Order: sequence, then C-alpha cells, then structure tokens
Amino acid sequence: MRYISTRPTPHGTAAPLPGFCDILLEGLAPGGGLYLPAFFPKVTAERLEQWRKLSFPKLATAIFSLYIDDIPQRDIDHLTHGVFTKERFESDDVTPLRLLGAYDSKEVYVQNLSMGPTAAFKDVGLSMLAAFFEYELERRGGQLNILGATSGDTGSAAIYAMLGKKNIRVFMMSPQGRMSEFQKAQMYGVRDPNIFNLVVDGNFDDAQRIVKEVSADEEFKKTYSIGAVNSINWARIMTQIVYYFWGYFRATEDVTEKVSFSVPSGNFGNVCAGHIARIMGLPIRRLVVATNENDVLHQFFSTGTYTVRSGDKVLATSSPSMDIGSASNFERFIFSLLARNQTATARLFGSDIPQKGGFTILGGNFHRIKEQYGIVSWASTHTERLWAIKQVYDHHQDFIDPHTADAFLGVSALCGDGVSEKVIVLETALPVKFEDTMKEALGFTPPVPPKFEGVLNQNQLITFMTTNVDLVKEFIKAHT
Repeated sequence: MRYISTRPTPHGTAAPLPGFCDILLEGLAPGGGLYLPAFFPKVTAERLEQWRKLSFPKLATAIFSLYIDDIPQRDIDHLTHGVFTKERFESDDVTPLRLLGAYDSKEVYVQNLSMGPTAAFKDVGLSMLAAFFEYELERRGGQLNILGATSGDTGSAAIYAMLGKKNIRVFMMSPQGRMSEFQKAQMYGVRDPNIFNLVVDGNFDDAQRIVKEVSADEEFKKTYSIGAVNSINWARIMTQIVYYFWGYFRATEDVTEKVSFSVPSGNFGNVCAGHIARIMGLPIRRLVVATNENDVLHQFFSTGTYTVRSGDKVLATSSPSMDIGSASNFERFIFSLLARNQTATARLFGSDIPQKGGFTILGGNFHRIKEQYGIVSWASTHTERLWAIKQVYDHHQDFIDPHTADAFLGVSALCGDGVSEKVIVLETALPVKFEDTMKEALGFTPPVPPKFEGVLNQNQLITFMTTNVDLVKEFIKAHT
C-alpha cells in the first residue's frame, strides 16, 4: 500500500509514493496536503462475516494489515494486543455498545468510546498512534518532536498516550479560556520532562494554523523531527475505522442489515473514518455529521457552501471540542468528492482560503454527497443539548456529555423517513469533563469515576504563548 497527498507535492509525480511508516512520522504531506491511501481496499460480505467473530485487537490487526505493508503482520498483531487491553479500556470490548431506546422508527445505541485513560474517544486512536511511533522510532533509531493543537480532548489523550514512550517529546498547544476545568486540569497537571503545554492567546484554529505552518517549513520539520498527533495524521483515522466495524458487528446479526451512525463533528476526522469504512464496504446507510453552533460543516452539507470562520467568529459553546471554524480533515472528503483531483483540491484549500472565505460545491458533486456517500447533517444549540442530556437521563437513567448530546440530537436528521433501522451514536467523552453543563442540565453533577478523583486538585504547569509561529519554533529549539 502506497500513500498519496490531497495536493500536488513539490517533488512532482515522478517521486516514489511513500509507505505507511514514512507518512506516520511525517504528518502533513509536502505542499500542505493530507495523506490518504492510494486506494481503499474493498471488504466482501464473506470477509465481514469472518471479521465479526474476531476480538477487538484481532479486528484492528485485520484492518491495519490492509493499509500497512512495511510492518510485519505479527508485529502489528503484537502492537494491537498491547494497546487494546482491558487494563487500558476497562473492557475486552474496548468500545462496547449500550442500547438507549426507540425514537421514531430508530433503535438508538450509544457506542462507548470514552473508556480509555482520559475518558475521551481520542484515546482509541492516540493510544495506537503512540505504539506505532515508538515501534518505528526504535527501528530507525530516531526521535520525534510532536507538535499538536487541541480544542479539548486531543491534548490530554495525546499526552497520556505518549507518557513514557522512548524518544518522543510532546509540545501541545491549547486555546486560553476555551476548555473545561477538568480538561485543563487533566492536561496541565501532567509533570514530565518531555511534555510541554503551551497555552496560546487565541482559539483552536489559531493553534492548528501554527501546526500547519511549522509542518510546511520543510527544513525546520526535518531538522527538528516534527510529527503530528492531530487527525491530520492518517494513522489516527485508520484506527478510528476499526470501531465503526466493531459497532456495526455488535448491533447486527448479519451483513444483510444496514445501520446509520450519528457522529459529533468539528474537524471531520471522526466521521471521515466512517466515510472510509462505508467506502470499504461496511453496510452503513447514513452518516450524520452532528455539529454545534459552529456549524460550518452543517452549512456545507445543507447548502454546498463551506465558509471558514475567523477566530473572532468561532463561538465558545458547551460542546467545546467542536468549537472549530476550519475543519482540517474536511479536505480528505473533498478530495474524494472531486475524484481525487489534487490540483482542484489544492485550489480550494490553498493558503488563501482565509482570504477567500471558503468555497461552494454545486450541481452533480453536491447531490453525490447524500446519494453516493450517504452523508446528512445536523446542528444543535446549547438549549437543545441541555434538553437531550436531561431526556436521556429521565428516560434511560443514563448520562451523555454535551458532544454526545449533539450526536443524539443528530438522529433527528434521519427521523421521518419511514426507514426502520438501528442508529449508533458515537460517544465523545464522559460527562465528568463537563461538570458545569451537566449540572445546568440535570441540577446535579454525575458521580466522578474513582480513577479521576483528585484531578482538579493537581498543580498545573503551563507556558503562555502568543499565536506567533516563530516563537513556537524557538520554544521547540530551546527544548530539543
């Protein structure tokens, strides 16, 4: 399996296409594009039924082996069994399903993605990414400086995944005043000589821009071995594909049945994995892109117009991990929509997109979004999320966090079509991370899981930083 960029590369088409381990350590492609496999392998109905019987680590090995040919399969299997353990994820199922109930003609499930060390869905992808990093760095005898940006959960999940890993440093940028107290405490309370928390005086998009600008500096990137943990790294998307297959197998009896997924979406990374799973042959009827008031994705999937929001127009909401004005993974979807045309994709997502303000897709390409790719969307408000949290508690004695509430509300995009089906809502995080919103919705805060008691009392260590890419580079130099 080789990998291609969503944009033309400076090296031209004559350069050999890289393999998985090369793009694993590279992050962004030269020229600013995102890596994708040269093709998506197709999975037959017969193979699906074979996979249904596999454990979660074995299923991950089977899927990874379709995309990785430069790591022996026995080593992949060793890595997956080391990551996807009951000790790390509290269950052999890793991402188990729980039934909520019937709504309209839909039987709604929640897929528990928050059973990892930081109680967020990103633990799944980042735990695996850390294992891949350590494995490949040991083979090469190299080091890696990870530069990341977080709007909430990526930071803590990356930090906890990388703790104790050989030859890895983490420089994680987060927006000042844009995360919950629990999220901040969980990230900033980590004391490790190779972990650096940089708090920037802007929003997530400002931090993400710095990550992209540093990665675009080829000389700096090579000299200081800059890598990425954000969902711009293909290995994270690849890992997230696994739990779509797992959730489907747990909800169905055989492959004649289709299901839909409702996915909380800010950067389009999580739902991108579902989009790819569907292309591979997983029987997904619809994918709901569920957003909050920062509804740039909902606007696109409703109208065909993608409008980038500048930092001052990104709203601070009660589902902060989705407070994003520019969806960095969206480029991968548009690349598919444009028949993998690198030049056309680069024209839309080039460096002048903030000045252009976005773009519009009309006609046949726009109609293919729902007809060919099965994607619909939804946007919710704070008041609606409070209602959803209370609804789930009152009727099912269950707790969902505000982001999962966005996805629960997104099921509405499927209702009224008369189709009787199972819908899987993807969980984002445990409610403990969003105490204020949970109390506003319920009048009380859900119990804190024992493993998180005392998190808010930890001493926090941070470095304040302006949104200046040169200052970030100087900090990395000084601490490498």
